[in-house]
Amino acid sequence: VQLQASGGGLVQAGGSLRLSCAASGRIFSINSMGWYRQAPGKQRELVATITRGNTIYYADSVKGRFTISRDNAKNSLVLQMNSLKPEDTAVYYCAARTLDDDYWGQGTQVTVSS
Repeated sequence: VQLQASGGGLVQAGGSLRLSCAASGRIFSINSMGWYRQAPGKQRELVATITRGNTIYYADSVKGRFTISRDNAKNSLVLQMNSLKPEDTAVYYCAARTLDDDYWGQGTQVTVSS
C-alpha cells in the first residue's frame, strides 16, 4: 500500500484546510485509514480514523471541527479541517492498516497562525 498526502499549508486561525491522501497498491486489503499529526517536540498523535465499515473516531481535541471521509471513487482519504487553531500546527500523516501491517504517507505540513 502506498499513500500520498497533500493539501497542507499556512492558514490563519479560524480558517479551513482540506487534506487528501491518495491510496494505491493493495487497497483492497485496507481495514482502516486515519490521520495522525506530530507537532515539534511532541509525540505523534491520532487525529481521526475511519474503518472499512465507516466507523469513525475523532480525538477530543478536533471533535466538531474536523471531518474525516473517504472518496471511494478516487481511493482517497479526506480530512476537512475547520475552525483551525494555532495548536493544530503539525505535520499531518495519513495511515492505513491491514491485517499484516501499518502503512504511512510522507506527511504534509499544516501551520496555523494566530
